[in-house]
Amino acid sequence: VQLVESGGGLVQPGGSLRLSCAASGFTFSSAAMSWYRQTPGKERELVALISSGGGSTKYADSMKGRFTISRDNFKNTVALQMNNLKPEDTAVYYCNALWRYINYWGQGTQVTVSS
Repeated sequence: VQLVESGGGLVQPGGSLRLSCAASGFTFSSAAMSWYRQTPGKERELVALISSGGGSTKYADSMKGRFTISRDNFKNTVALQMNNLKPEDTAVYYCNALWRYINYWGQGTQVTVSS
């Protein structure tokens, strides 16, 4: 199983970024996919989740209305569109796959929101 994130970087407050995760090595269309984030000294927290078929999504309260998770089961990718970014969104963002009851993680991509 391999999950490779991309799209992180430095953005000003109020700006947007789109993260992408390319998945391989498992049956992507059978896996629920999520994005998590983590800052130093804090536990990794769920940002957004999307069901295997893409019909159901869930967001952490602080991301509702600003972030959108989506997936393409033909391209084996999952994306996170992040709008109206705030300094407190600064974190390492991780792609997660839940497949056959096992969690798999990408290496993470840094998002920094700063002026």
